[in-house]
Amino acid sequence: MSDARETVLAYVPDADVNVVDKMAATYRLALSNRDAALVSASDPEELKTVRENFLKGKLGLTDDDAALDAAIVAVLAEMRDGQANPRLAVYYKLADRFGKLDVF
Repeated sequence: MSDARETVLAYVPDADVNVVDKMAATYRLALSNRDAALVSASDPEELKTVRENFLKGKLGLTDDDAALDAAIVAVLAEMRDGQANPRLAVYYKLADRFGKLDVF
């Protein structure tokens, strides 16, 4: 799990490592696939998947789609460093933004 920790800590230096470990365990299958381990900011279907499956499904958010989409775009903009967008870091930042880290 140390790779998962390092990935998230690169974007969120004060991340709760216990939450990161739980998230990594939850998404271990997706993280084992290179394509699935990354969030493509330029793929509308990928962003819809993040909204529907993670924000609504896992976190149970009921905000309107526009608000959720804006949060995804904002998080991805914060992470824009020329690197790929690691799914675990995106998910952590979104869960933190919505005060839902306790889901993990």
